[in-house]
Amino acid sequence: MKKIVFLTGAGISAESGISTFRDSNGLWENYNVEDVASIEGWDRNPELMIQFYNERRAQLANTQPNAAHNLVAELEKYYKVTVVTQNVDDLHERAGSTNIIHLHGELTKVCSDRGKRCVQDIGYAPIKYGTRTADGGMMRPFIVWFGEAVPLMEDAVGEVADADIMVVVGTSLNVYPAAGLLYYARKDTEIYVIDPKEVQPISRNVTFIKEKASVGMKQLFDKLVQQ
Repeated sequence: MKKIVFLTGAGISAESGISTFRDSNGLWENYNVEDVASIEGWDRNPELMIQFYNERRAQLANTQPNAAHNLVAELEKYYKVTVVTQNVDDLHERAGSTNIIHLHGELTKVCSDRGKRCVQDIGYAPIKYGTRTADGGMMRPFIVWFGEAVPLMEDAVGEVADADIMVVVGTSLNVYPAAGLLYYARKDTEIYVIDPKEVQPISRNVTFIKEKASVGMKQLFDKLVQQ
């Protein structure tokens, strides 16, 4: 069975109603990105950060996977599939994908601000500011913010290096180190990029599908299933 590795970004969840911060002039749900998506923001105002991610969690509770998520999951009937996602939502899981690497953390989990220990799954419940974890640290979202290391990057590199097919969906390939994953694929790996917008120049042989995620995934799904 051939192996497909997906690299997914905000564009695959946009059709489910989850906004992307790179499309709003530095604002994400009316917050400055540097205030809610960086470790410096946490150091300045952890209460604001907790409020922001509580809002995102409440929004996610009322959000459903879309056709693109469902098609990615459906491909597990035909291929060995790994999803490497930059998204912190759980829509791939809820669509049925079973092998997922969350590069930037998971919105439904919390941890200690002392080195991301004491990880807990809280679903869509809010965090109360000042709550302490078992190690005495402050409870914080289990998110990889700008300025923090990406601990699962090595796992993602290993998956990409072993892929027969790689599919990039809904990411501008501007956020590193995730954007560099493409270059760990073998020379004989088929690479597809699904995005309605221009994606930064790629020095690999790539097939572009300039459609939104659901439309592009349907086109690619039909092609892959017929192979």
